[in-house]
Amino acid sequence: MKISLNWLKKYIDLNISPEEISEILTAIGLEVEGMEEIESIKGGLKGIVVGHVLECVRHPNADKLSLTKVDVGSIAPLQIVCGAPNVTAGQKVLVATIGTRLYTVEGEAWTIKEGKIRGEASEGMICAEDELGLGNDHSGIIVLPNDSKVGQLAEKLYNIQNDVVFEIGLTPNRSDATSHIGVAEDLAAYLKINNGHSGKIKYPDLSNFKEGEGNGGLTIEVVDIDGAPRFSGILLKDITLKDSPDWLKNALKAIGLNPRNNVVDITNFILHEYGQPLHAYDASKITGNRIIAQTLPENSLFVDLEGKERKLSKEDIMICDGNGKGMCIGGVFGGKESGVSGTTTSIFLEAAHFNAKRIRQTSTRHLLRTDAAVCFEKGSDPNITVHALKHAALLIQELTGATIGSHIFDIYPVKIEPRKIDVKYSHINRLIGDNIPAEKVNEILAALRIEIVKADGDNITVAVPTNKADVLREADVIEEILRIYGFNKVAIPEKIVSNISYKPNPDKPALRNKAANLLCGLGFSEMMAVSLNQAKYYEQADQDRLVYINNTSNIHLNVMRADMVHSALEAIEYNANRQEVDLKMFEFGRIYWKEEEEIFEKEKLSLFITGNIYKDSWLEKIKDEHASFYFLKSAINNLVNILGVDSYQVSETENPIFQFGSKYHRGPKILLEFGILNPKICSKMGVKQEVAFGELDWENIMKAGAKNKIQVVEISKFPKVRRDLALVINDSIQFGEIENIALKTDKKILKNVNLFDVYKNEKQLGEGKKSYAISFEFQDQEKTLKDKDVDKVMNVLIDKFEKNLGAFIRK
Repeated sequence: MKISLNWLKKYIDLNISPEEISEILTAIGLEVEGMEEIESIKGGLKGIVVGHVLECVRHPNADKLSLTKVDVGSIAPLQIVCGAPNVTAGQKVLVATIGTRLYTVEGEAWTIKEGKIRGEASEGMICAEDELGLGNDHSGIIVLPNDSKVGQLAEKLYNIQNDVVFEIGLTPNRSDATSHIGVAEDLAAYLKINNGHSGKIKYPDLSNFKEGEGNGGLTIEVVDIDGAPRFSGILLKDITLKDSPDWLKNALKAIGLNPRNNVVDITNFILHEYGQPLHAYDASKITGNRIIAQTLPENSLFVDLEGKERKLSKEDIMICDGNGKGMCIGGVFGGKESGVSGTTTSIFLEAAHFNAKRIRQTSTRHLLRTDAAVCFEKGSDPNITVHALKHAALLIQELTGATIGSHIFDIYPVKIEPRKIDVKYSHINRLIGDNIPAEKVNEILAALRIEIVKADGDNITVAVPTNKADVLREADVIEEILRIYGFNKVAIPEKIVSNISYKPNPDKPALRNKAANLLCGLGFSEMMAVSLNQAKYYEQADQDRLVYINNTSNIHLNVMRADMVHSALEAIEYNANRQEVDLKMFEFGRIYWKEEEEIFEKEKLSLFITGNIYKDSWLEKIKDEHASFYFLKSAINNLVNILGVDSYQVSETENPIFQFGSKYHRGPKILLEFGILNPKICSKMGVKQEVAFGELDWENIMKAGAKNKIQVVEISKFPKVRRDLALVINDSIQFGEIENIALKTDKKILKNVNLFDVYKNEKQLGEGKKSYAISFEFQDQEKTLKDKDVDKVMNVLIDKFEKNLGAFIRK
């Protein structure tokens, strides 16, 4: 939000620098994100002076040019060649002297230089309106009054006022600071408490407002009281639409608004003065001379100010005419047919207070983030509508010649009173961490216009002004006090008190970091997807388990995600469309489901690999068609090892999302699943390449590894012994089965089992057979192993492989 220093000075006396104001605004919670000095006229008329045309004759070489002598208060008159048809001797004019910088309509700078025009020297330029940014007229030069002083600077003649604009990062809760008066009130409170300022605010003078008589032929009805708790308005007639005066144009330009006409500019001015949005209707277009604030049936059509047809929600607050036709989406956006146009001569001016929550919903539903909607959704002040209306009416009378055509309509069935909140002085000091005397607290509350309505020892009851919609409880009142008291005044404690704390087991953040570090070391990148998906992804799923949400800003994201795989595939598809096809990513996230009326969520770790595992290299590439599967398996095995999960079963997964894969489990409790994704699922998401995907049940994994403690064992001084076996087995047997048998057979000296070769040949091995080459490593901590020690274990292993797996030992 932009705040103009010149505007602020209308309401509060400020004798401090813009830099000091910036510091104070930030200190009171209105963080200044930027500060810019701006000129109401580009260049500020620097170098432009008043001149007196002493002579004016026709140029000897050009009929349409004049050769002039102009006195600008220097030693000698300047000779200037001028092409304006209205230049004559005796005039007082504005002259751009040599070196003056001027600006084109597009804002490009150019400099006046001495030169010759058609053979005659020219030492400056006599200026027209558009050349100085004073208007759009280029028909002739500016002719000043005869009493204008020669040599006077144009910036003083036109009283050019530069401005300083503060860019404030207004937080969503600060309904009291959406206007210049609101910011001035906050500044005044701080300056009164900390700088000896009077704290007085110069509110707009409304004493000249005279209300009209009767209803001007209009009737107003509010059907939707919840949506429009207060609805005020007034009829204005005999309006003449034209450009706004310079002071109003400059005020709006300073805060980034483009002036349009006097009526529209006044409504924008009042919005940024009071924080009260106004809306002007062409009174001649109000069918039946009746205005109704109501809702319309679902999917009713409405053509907005830009000509776009919109389907309305039954929750939208609509301002309708006598036929029930929408003229405006209340508090958000106007309609095309009822708006002010070049032929408008009478208007109905609306100043309403709308339900903040419903305005926010409507604004996001229709993607209309207008200034009015932003103001209303923070919670506008219901008790300033008539004040804002009166000031707007006075300005419209002054700038358009309008007359008041009615009394003020003010439909306010239930007055919204200041909120009463109980506060304890002791709680103030406890939360702030400083001992602020009760008298000081009372001064601060008074400066904030928060009235103390009851006091009883340590207890007070305060009435919070209705412009502070975010102050709802005692802690909020204390925060208001602290803002004005000053954060920097709170003493830093001389001692620090802390409690002994113990890490939980399992330590979730530590385990998460450990897993993330490992995966990053393996070349994975962490991703973060939103926890929302499209319901169409789960057409084949149990619809009763889906958690639907009402997402008004992105209506297609209408369910909480029920799995991690669709988020992964969305990321793959997004990257593939941008020629990034070699991906290794992981994500910590949650999935959601519903059972009856209860909603559950569970933390997961997903990871996937697609495309080439390694970047292109002159080194030999991995050629196995499912290399990504084995790389993923290796990463998962490393993960479960560092997380302390060391006892689990390995089975083939039945999950339909996989073409093939494995699951690690303890009985029915699944720890993780991984494999190659079903191509049909990938294709449905627009992914054409093979994807290896794994999903870990993070909660089960942490529980499985929680009780396992790290054991430190001395490195053995004795050598390892390796033996190899070639086992001919059925195709259905997995290496995991062989590994499990081996490690259960001997837990003392057998240290490692590894598959180092797979061989398939139906002619040599038979149909449905394969040969696994497996290495076994043995080592003892206390002695050097002898052949008989190893042979004894190997014979037992061979016997079990033959009996349990039907294996044949190749020799």
